[in-house]
Amino acid sequence: MRAYNKITSLIVGVTVTAMMLQGCGSTSKAESIQGVAADAGADSSEGAAENAVAEGLEAPYFTRGVYVNYAKGVENPTMEEFYVFMDEKYGHTDNGVTGAGEPFDVVQNDDGTVNFYFGGKNESEDVFTVTSCENDIVTGSFEDGKEVVFEPVFMPKLAVEPEDFSAENYLNGPEHSVYHDANGWSVNYDADKFNVTHENGQVFFVYTGESSGTNMITVSYIPEVTGEKAIKELGESWGNDSVTYAKRDYLGGEEVATYSASFPPSEDGSGLYMEALGIDHMEGALVFEVTGHNGNDEALDMEASDNLALIIDSFTFD
Repeated sequence: MRAYNKITSLIVGVTVTAMMLQGCGSTSKAESIQGVAADAGADSSEGAAENAVAEGLEAPYFTRGVYVNYAKGVENPTMEEFYVFMDEKYGHTDNGVTGAGEPFDVVQNDDGTVNFYFGGKNESEDVFTVTSCENDIVTGSFEDGKEVVFEPVFMPKLAVEPEDFSAENYLNGPEHSVYHDANGWSVNYDADKFNVTHENGQVFFVYTGESSGTNMITVSYIPEVTGEKAIKELGESWGNDSVTYAKRDYLGGEEVATYSASFPPSEDGSGLYMEALGIDHMEGALVFEVTGHNGNDEALDMEASDNLALIIDSFTFD
């Protein structure tokens, strides 16, 4: 019961390690690249001197994957700007500190130049001249003459694909991961303890630690319904006579009317318990549904329950 009570309290009270890509065969560019390369300072003349197209280069220089971008020749350079290449023709930037990013189209030429179109192919081009491409690390300069480095972060075959890459989470580490939803909200979670997936417009945070059964949070956005109505309908769908309903004035760190439904685990059987929290959001309802299981190991039950509770406690609007 202690594990259930932890969740119920919410309702009632509530470096970069470079790896090889198969290549080398935001903010706007002016802000991100020049900002990153600003550290180059006195090295700009050296960069300009080396800005001749190196011999033996062959496009493509950038392939599907993620590259961290930083100024060349600077001790302890700023390494927070990332280029996420979905393939050899387009991608987006991602700043691990500000969260800013910008889409880009790219044309890679055999003469050692790369045309970037920050904001899309209809925008003006920014020409990057490659001076070196060794071990998949690309060095060169934009038209300001300051040399920068593009160093690969991981191979596409690894578990994290470019589509799922988050510069913020990469820099902060898995235990401080943040999930940002397109519907304008975010939560913190430990990526070492949860798998996060999407399906049919829902987000699933599935606890992967040792536990007595499935422990997860399902987040759904339901259009054209109030949070109160969504919670009432969800509670009724559980088909449990022990369901109770309540209302409070906050969800996580936000002051917002929050409606809840819950039923406790039975003393025998599977130990299943359910919780749900709903709010009005974007002309619809945002619902957090907790599915938990208690077993015979109280410590395991509390560990799972505490980690679920931490996610809900961290809720905030973006």
